[in-house]
Amino acid sequence: MPTPEWEIPANLQPDPSDYSFDLERALRSVVGLRANVPADAFTAGTLGTERQGNGVIIRDDGLVLTIGYLITEAETIWLITADGRATPGHPLAFDGATGFGLVQALGKLNMPSIELGDSDRLPIGTEAIIAAAGGREHAIETKIVGRQEFAGYWEYLIDNAIFAAPAHPFWSGSPMISREGKLLGTGSLILQQGDGKKRTDMNMVVPISLLRPVLENLLTTGRASPPRPWLGMYAMEGEGGLAVGGVSETGPAAQAGLQAGDRIVSIDEEEITELAALWRKVWSSGPPGTTVVLRVQRDNETLTLRIKSADRTSFLRGPRLH
Repeated sequence: MPTPEWEIPANLQPDPSDYSFDLERALRSVVGLRANVPADAFTAGTLGTERQGNGVIIRDDGLVLTIGYLITEAETIWLITADGRATPGHPLAFDGATGFGLVQALGKLNMPSIELGDSDRLPIGTEAIIAAAGGREHAIETKIVGRQEFAGYWEYLIDNAIFAAPAHPFWSGSPMISREGKLLGTGSLILQQGDGKKRTDMNMVVPISLLRPVLENLLTTGRASPPRPWLGMYAMEGEGGLAVGGVSETGPAAQAGLQAGDRIVSIDEEEITELAALWRKVWSSGPPGTTVVLRVQRDNETLTLRIKSADRTSFLRGPRLH
């Protein structure tokens, strides 16, 4: 994780004279985020117990937007402002559908908030800034190099994700800011494109347009929508179709006997070869508790597994009251 000494190369940093808005003010809305998760938490084994990243202030009352995996099951959260102050935060919500997380500062941040922008109309080549906490030296000028559907192996799917290069090396929860000084999205991943001879690193950014319709529900109920059925399996695409990369040890798929290395043939009698189609089929099967019938190839045998889906949030620790 970043230390106070790291910097983005000077030639990649944004120059305030190139922008019509107050760049330094916008960058002060970015905060560092540190979360501690109990060792026995459901996500501790995969995401760790000490998580660091970034967030951005989106309301003057200290509401911070980040990426949800940083704060899932967090027992304590600290927000570090541009002037180095640490303020405790409370995890308000984690939306598994979009990946966004919300934190409420429990003290005055005394830093500006940023206005939500329009991420729907961003053509390839659009210039933007991705910023970690710490000012201009921790911000990078980037361009949008792709807009397309993104399916994650952890039962995750969003439409029209933003892909940007050059990539920010400390992307987790880092805001993408438009040339007009507005928020376009939140950094989620770093991905590689190309072969061993030539590789391009890109950030996958969750578009801010996905937050607008669910924000108030997240603030009032902690949920954006009814829970989806969850299997607790990690799947990936390969030349031979879909394969199971692993299973959550206590999740529904493991309980039904699914194993790493199984190749997925069909779900509910429908042949499935793409990851996005797999997750859509699972989610359309019914509410959590619905049984999903999965046919898999294991060695030279075809097996039929009946997996009783669950609500993933029922496996997670709720936020600790302050």
